[in-house]
Amino acid sequence: MSYRRDHRAHRAALFDNYDSIEEGGIRASSSYPRDLDERDNDKAVDSLQDRVSFLKKLTGDIHEEVENHSRVLDRMGNEMDSSRGIMSGTMDRFKMVFEKKSNRKMCKLVGYFVLSFFLIYYILRFLMYFMYG
Repeated sequence: MSYRRDHRAHRAALFDNYDSIEEGGIRASSSYPRDLDERDNDKAVDSLQDRVSFLKKLTGDIHEEVENHSRVLDRMGNEMDSSRGIMSGTMDRFKMVFEKKSNRKMCKLVGYFVLSFFLIYYILRFLMYFMYG
């Protein structure tokens, strides 16, 4: 029992300048003038209004940015769909070309020609590098 009495005494000594503790903080005792409380409240309201207006502007900017990104993603999706259509048409044409043996031989010949062209180009470039530095 004496522990509770001591605890209450400590609490009373700690909070003797305050009427009560509220959820939002400590309420000042009635010994302070009301003008000070009103000014503090006005400052707090002004500060809150500034914060609210800043958050409102920030939210508007975020909304605008999201709308821009949404439009970009929609355009990119449409372009990818059209690219997919072009690629599938090209693959269909390649399949038709490779169905016949004579076309397959022609494609191999063109492939060898392109490969030899690049091989000769890089060999000449390599030689020029060592000859002229």
